[in-house]
Amino acid sequence: KLCGYLNKLGIKGPIKTWKSRWFFYDENKCRLLYYRTAQDINPLGSIDLSSAGFDCKMENGEGVFEIRTPSRVFTLKAISRQAMMYWLQQLQMRRWEFCNTQSRFPSNGILSMCFCVLFCFYVDVVDNEDFLPLVKTPTEAVGLKAASLPAPQTSTALQNISLKHPWTEIQNTVYNICGSKQLWGNSVNVFSFDEFQEHPENVGEKQGAEEGTLEDGRMEPRLNWIRKARWMNSGFPGSEELSREKNSVDKVSVLQQQILTLTEEVKSQKELVKLLHKALEAAQQEKRVSSMYLTAAEDKDRLELVRHKVRQIADLTSRLEALEQEKKELEQILTLRDSHIQELKEHVQLLMEKNHAKQEVIMALTEQMARELSDPLQEANTITVETLYKQQEEIEHLKDDIDAYKTQNQFLNSEIHQVTRLWTSVAENEKALLMKCACLQARNCQMESKYLTVLRKLQEAVPGLPSSHAELVKNLIQEALQWDVKEEAEEALSFELNTALCPSSEYDEYGFMTVPDYEIEDWKLLAKIQALEIKSNKLRSQEIVEKPLRDRWNSIGELNPSAELKSLIRSGIPVEHRQRVWRWMVSRHCSPVPGHYQRLLEQSRSTEHPACRQIELDLPRTLTNNKHFSSPTSQLIPKLRRVLLAFSWHNPAIGYCQGLNRLAAVGLLVLEDEESAFWCLVYIVENLMPADYYSDTLITSQVDQRVFKDFLSEKLPRLMAHFEQYRIDVSLITFNWFLVAFVDSLVSDILLRVWDAFLYEGTKVIFRYALAIFKYNEEEILRIHDSVEIYQYLRFFTRMIVDGRKLMNIAFNDLNPFPMKLLRNRRSMHREELEAELCELEQIKAAYVKERAEQGP
Repeated sequence: KLCGYLNKLGIKGPIKTWKSRWFFYDENKCRLLYYRTAQDINPLGSIDLSSAGFDCKMENGEGVFEIRTPSRVFTLKAISRQAMMYWLQQLQMRRWEFCNTQSRFPSNGILSMCFCVLFCFYVDVVDNEDFLPLVKTPTEAVGLKAASLPAPQTSTALQNISLKHPWTEIQNTVYNICGSKQLWGNSVNVFSFDEFQEHPENVGEKQGAEEGTLEDGRMEPRLNWIRKARWMNSGFPGSEELSREKNSVDKVSVLQQQILTLTEEVKSQKELVKLLHKALEAAQQEKRVSSMYLTAAEDKDRLELVRHKVRQIADLTSRLEALEQEKKELEQILTLRDSHIQELKEHVQLLMEKNHAKQEVIMALTEQMARELSDPLQEANTITVETLYKQQEEIEHLKDDIDAYKTQNQFLNSEIHQVTRLWTSVAENEKALLMKCACLQARNCQMESKYLTVLRKLQEAVPGLPSSHAELVKNLIQEALQWDVKEEAEEALSFELNTALCPSSEYDEYGFMTVPDYEIEDWKLLAKIQALEIKSNKLRSQEIVEKPLRDRWNSIGELNPSAELKSLIRSGIPVEHRQRVWRWMVSRHCSPVPGHYQRLLEQSRSTEHPACRQIELDLPRTLTNNKHFSSPTSQLIPKLRRVLLAFSWHNPAIGYCQGLNRLAAVGLLVLEDEESAFWCLVYIVENLMPADYYSDTLITSQVDQRVFKDFLSEKLPRLMAHFEQYRIDVSLITFNWFLVAFVDSLVSDILLRVWDAFLYEGTKVIFRYALAIFKYNEEEILRIHDSVEIYQYLRFFTRMIVDGRKLMNIAFNDLNPFPMKLLRNRRSMHREELEAELCELEQIKAAYVKERAEQGP
């Protein structure tokens, strides 16, 4: 048992007094209880050690140390420096034991075994000259033997009484008197004390800040050995006879303690069985509900099941809030421990500086003595024996101080080491809690998505429902559309979670709406379902995919073309690296000319370009689902206007073409600087895209549509045959994909990943992703057997893509091989065919005009 007498500094206003207190460590709650004497039944207060730090300052006096808790600082004093170091080291070890076993080993039977392992581990850690070695136990001041010794005397009788807790003092005094009388009787078992224990209801509320707080004032194991010590030291007849029964009584006590331990283990196992039963019942209930939904004959029954699912969602939401609250509490504890570590570091630095100063003083005195002793005549004339003795005595004191500070530094090193390990453990627990929270949020998103899917199916069946049911379905849809979609912002906690989960607004990092606001109600539901599925996928892939990918990007310094960089770019560039990588990709092939952009702006201000009117018409229609372009007063609208006007003067052959506004807008969102966005637009139009892609005839754009149809026939023959059967012209859908590189067709998260690879590899990426989109939805399209319905589905089927990783794997793995040489040959072949067709059309047109002219008016 860790127990013994210590002096506690009591502070009441300007008065500070030392009071003798009996301290006892409660291993179940990691609390240090303190009493007036070892014989008291109710403690005066307690100190929570689970979140406390320990400190000792040599300047405070011998044996004085501090226990710092989040609420206050307790100043204690041991009878000697050895006793102080023993207390500090033991408290460190008990705190370490409690913090490392509380969450991992709930069974008391395992705790004792685990303590031995932790003790050995602690010995191995501190077996270093920089750490405090194990201190020998001062048996005269600590332990069970100290309980039988008389309490230290104080100068006055009332000085040691706690005036803050008069009721507790009265209880302890009465109990001591009653306990002494009962011990003289023969009919009472001296190890049964329940009849003497008081049950004060408000002891914890009456205790003030001076003495701390206490959750439970009765300690049965402590009472047993305290009464045994009092009983053995009492002077009544027969004490020798009773002392011979000591061994048998100790055995009985140990067996009783083992019985209690086993009982607690049985209780914990029963609780585990109950939890497993509840989980099994919940799974069976879920299975029954699913079966009832599938077998329900009426829509009314299905609606009732939907309401049940809504209640389940609400329950999961409440559990999520509870976990978030627990996370906040852990963060507060972590902050307190970080501040304590910082204080200890500052204190260690101060002690090191003091130690260095004292060493310099010792060196100076040593040199002075050496000089004086070297000349005996001068020593006889200037230094007396008394002076030399005083100097030697001062040197001895300084050596003692050095030893004391060395011991103090060793203890502080061990304290910092242990607190750091505890902080690491808390950080790991927080990381696990965040992952658990992410899994629950992903599951919640899946449940909401399934619920919305059910509502959409009911919406399709509304014409066949009674009016009351139709109205109910409509209300449920309106309520579902009003739910807030909360995306998770990614931070490099380096977790270093340091990925933390924190809800953001309805917009993502670049200002795109997470749930686009469509006018068609069915599209609103689809957008909501897609947002929930994307959020669920991001949460589930955060630790497995996103964090390793982010770590790989963080390890890259200077950017150089390589197969590894190509693979990383295809996987997607993290937000914090995207701007830097895009600037590098643009500058590789399109070196910015200093001052060129400013000259173009001056020219656009002095002379109006013919395309100026068309640019003004297209500005309000640019990225309407992005908050930076959603209104005429948005901050990026003037920048976009200047970029487009500068490009129209930079490339007079093209001037301006509808679609360039979207390309420039994406460049502005990522690169932020308008001149960088201008050169990004130049790079796309003049380097990545083939010539004449944005000319008046859009001839190269038409060529790419024919090339894409060829690839579609080769890579997805079943789907192309399906389109030909129902006379579907896919170019009506895909032409805009190629012209603006999927802007306004894919959600922002997937769109920017496509652009990452597009800027690095070129237009081949657009063909890959266009084919991947059809492959992603191939089976759904093949199930539609009406040309009108197919066209309607193709209008919004890109909104059904929720898994960006799956789409990326299809584009770069399932569609291989995809050589650039083949793409060039197909473009050349179809360009010749298209030019021949256009030439033939021009000849027919000329012949028709000539014929009309010959016929006359």
